[in-house]
Amino acid sequence: MAGLLDPLTIKGITLRNRIVMPPILTNLAAPDGSVTDRLIEHYLRRCSMLGLLIVEASYVSTGGSLSERQLGIYSDTLIPGLKRLAQAIHGKGTPVAVQIFHAGAKAYVGSGSFQPVAPSATESARELTLSEIDRLLDEFAQAAQRALNAGFDGVEVHGAHGFLVNQFFSPLTNRRGDRYGGSLENRIRFPLEVVERVKAKIGGRLLLYRIGADDLTPGGTKIEDSIRLAMALEEAGVDIIDVSGGLCGSRPMELQDIPGYFIPQAKKIKSAVNIPVIGVGNIKDFKYANRLIEDGDVDLVAVGRQLMSDPDWALKAIKELETI
Repeated sequence: MAGLLDPLTIKGITLRNRIVMPPILTNLAAPDGSVTDRLIEHYLRRCSMLGLLIVEASYVSTGGSLSERQLGIYSDTLIPGLKRLAQAIHGKGTPVAVQIFHAGAKAYVGSGSFQPVAPSATESARELTLSEIDRLLDEFAQAAQRALNAGFDGVEVHGAHGFLVNQFFSPLTNRRGDRYGGSLENRIRFPLEVVERVKAKIGGRLLLYRIGADDLTPGGTKIEDSIRLAMALEEAGVDIIDVSGGLCGSRPMELQDIPGYFIPQAKKIKSAVNIPVIGVGNIKDFKYANRLIEDGDVDLVAVGRQLMSDPDWALKAIKELETI
């Protein structure tokens, strides 16, 4: 019976335990999205003794960021900084992936004059054309290639929290009448094509997908839809599924005081696939995190906000659980 401190080997990469630091936006990058010393220091402070660290959402194209000073991966000029970041984390013996991302309708405009894009038009965004969709797929692929060139152990596609890939998946934000909209089969086409393009670039490196498992909104994505997507992702070659919220975001107000609030969805997805599943949602207690692994609910546990407030959480968890 595995526990939180047991190793897990995936595609030749051994995670020393099941503790994951999930991607959390810091806005510590430079205005152009490049890595700064402050950003490196942030991760170095928290990466010791983790099983896996997933670097925060990094936007794949100009016009795809969510906020100022968000980390970028949209240009080859950013590779040297990303390489410094990956090397620093590797120096602590921790495997590291980077999450690639596009905000879609939620894109940060700032003082710019462009209009955000989305699967379907909104008050602030215009609908993507088919040629623009193909260009976006290529931008995700090129971002994955940059992650490879920078030395990351893997890439996570951000398909949750109401951002672009998730906007294609949810019927509430995708009202297209072409092959990318309508039926569930059509709504998962863009996510699967992103995965296909990314996988072609990263080869044997780890490929993760953060799935927006439930919109928690009438008429939105339900867990049954996400199970079907998860099975398709496994077939497409995804190595790890990271289960979080859909349009409801990562911290739904009605759930955020419940320990492990997305574990029920993760457990259902785990029962349907044969690849590792990450569970997340207000996980603070060491013993609870360990029990989630021991009970077989999930394969890995993501501890985000707690690591932000207590950078030594993983070290404390190891110390306490080793005495049990």
